[in-house]
Amino acid sequence: MAEYVYPALFHSNEDGTFTITYPDLPGCISEGTSLGNAMYMAQSALTQWLEYLTEKKQEIPTASTLKDISTTPGEFANLIRVDLKDGRAVKRTVSIPKWMDDKVTETGLSLSRVLQDALKERLNVS
Repeated sequence: MAEYVYPALFHSNEDGTFTITYPDLPGCISEGTSLGNAMYMAQSALTQWLEYLTEKKQEIPTASTLKDISTTPGEFANLIRVDLKDGRAVKRTVSIPKWMDDKVTETGLSLSRVLQDALKERLNVS
């Protein structure tokens, strides 16, 4: 898992909404209907943007520091943190009893999905 922290600019709009931009990530823009929603949307936009760059094997820009960000009236800067999980599939060899494999085949279950779900539960991750 990789952790990223980027400064975001929150611009307060006349209708009470917020427009969010990332100075280090041109084109990464989102909006929120309230401050709480804007914080959520900022994290979601940053996650999707960085996942896209990773998927396309593009360089992830270095994040500025908060003190390097200048604001105008009606704006404030805030740091947004995301954790990116590497979602690529990895082949592993596992052994299960023959009777269990027969049941899996019989019921049409995906052994990979069942194993992933069980590991998520055991590791307390989503």
